[in-house]
Amino acid sequence: MSDLEFLLFLLLSIFSLLLIFNLINKKQNNTLNLPPGNMGWPFIGETIGYLKPYTATSIGEFMEQHISRFGKIYKSKLFGEPTIVSADAGLNKFILQNEGKLFECSYPRSIGGILGKWSMLVLVGDMHRDMRLISLNFLSNTRLKTHLLPDVEKHTLLVLSSWKENITFCAQDEAKKFTFDLMAKQIMSLDPGKPETEKLKKEYVTFMKGVVSAPLNLPGTAYRKALQSRSIILKFIECKMEERSQKMRERSENLEENDLLGWVLKNSDLFKEQILDLVLSLLFAGHETSSVSIALAIYFLQDCPSAVQQLREEHIEIARAKKQSGDTELNWDDYKKMEFTQCVISETLRLGNVVRFLHRKAVKDVRYKGYDIPCGWKVLPVIAAVHLDSSLFDQPQHFNPWRWQINHGSTSTRSNMTASTSFMPFGGGPRLCAGSELAKLEMAVFIHHLVLNYHWELAVADQAFAFPFVDFPKGLPIRVQRRTFM
Repeated sequence: MSDLEFLLFLLLSIFSLLLIFNLINKKQNNTLNLPPGNMGWPFIGETIGYLKPYTATSIGEFMEQHISRFGKIYKSKLFGEPTIVSADAGLNKFILQNEGKLFECSYPRSIGGILGKWSMLVLVGDMHRDMRLISLNFLSNTRLKTHLLPDVEKHTLLVLSSWKENITFCAQDEAKKFTFDLMAKQIMSLDPGKPETEKLKKEYVTFMKGVVSAPLNLPGTAYRKALQSRSIILKFIECKMEERSQKMRERSENLEENDLLGWVLKNSDLFKEQILDLVLSLLFAGHETSSVSIALAIYFLQDCPSAVQQLREEHIEIARAKKQSGDTELNWDDYKKMEFTQCVISETLRLGNVVRFLHRKAVKDVRYKGYDIPCGWKVLPVIAAVHLDSSLFDQPQHFNPWRWQINHGSTSTRSNMTASTSFMPFGGGPRLCAGSELAKLEMAVFIHHLVLNYHWELAVADQAFAFPFVDFPKGLPIRVQRRTFM
């Protein structure tokens, strides 16, 4: 047999196998009541259309067309797998509440390849539970009050004090600087501005570009560069682990629990690779989502002067009370007084949707509202589609923080009734984000000092886009002017 004949035979065999597989699959699917939908092209399905960039305050043309045509629950083929896509609030809650029973986390392999197989984002079962428990213990309410709140305020003031009037700068970069320096301090006691911190930050920027890029492990690609940066970052963390372990062996560990690395080394039995991936994943989770949320708040508020005015009134009252008492730093009681600020935070998370959808997989055959979800199928609960659903939130694409106030007319009442079941910016169920309270604390403290000390406006037109990660293409350029509250 010639090479050409062999190649033709091989191609014919592959085509025949695919045809047989498709026939078997269709026969199986015909016995199920699958949601309506379109499976798209072979292999890639509809992935390209699903991931096409769109404005972050919308659900995008792909979702709009599919929901209009098929309803809020439809089938597709995404990320190389047959998929059930859900824009239904009830199904989304059902999926998240049945984590580990009917569904489990199922991110693409490329995510695990770059974040690590021990990353909390990709772990399932008991190992995820144990890792999450470590994070929850470190981010407990006690630590939030005693350690994190003072540090959040300190890093906020460091960033804001560097802002110069009438000079254009990128607010998104400033938000990233704030959250990265804060997490580097909390995780490994790294001081902002120090050479080792700046070097780590530089590698982390390269790493992040790869996390959100196409998973092409080829020379010159963002993914390949990110894998290289991952190795450098892990070596850095490993050196810090060895230094810390040495100090603990010398019994100089009294203050080591002030950061996550010391806490894990002293209070867990994780082995080295697990600790490395845990630290890397927490640096990723604690930096990226919070920085985007702060940038979104700056963006939405600059176009809503009435919300800024009400925020100023709330924070001026807090600041005046502190001045009278002689205190200079915010405390937990001050934070609890920021009621309208929490409304702004909720509305920013609802409209901006930093985490737009989640990756899950059915581990058993599931039936929901008459539809079958076969075991092994991918399931995507689309959080953004629920947050922007006009049947749940009045004028969903309008920034309206007052909708979260109690007794603020029918809009607020309606939103508060749906909030407990429909509002899920931090996910839900056993995988509810361990850092959700820290994220809200960061936003509140940043907003406190922002509205007290600055007036800001967009220097260049910009808006948030979903790629599907949320980002400002121009970095959110702003100009500021100082203001006083006394």
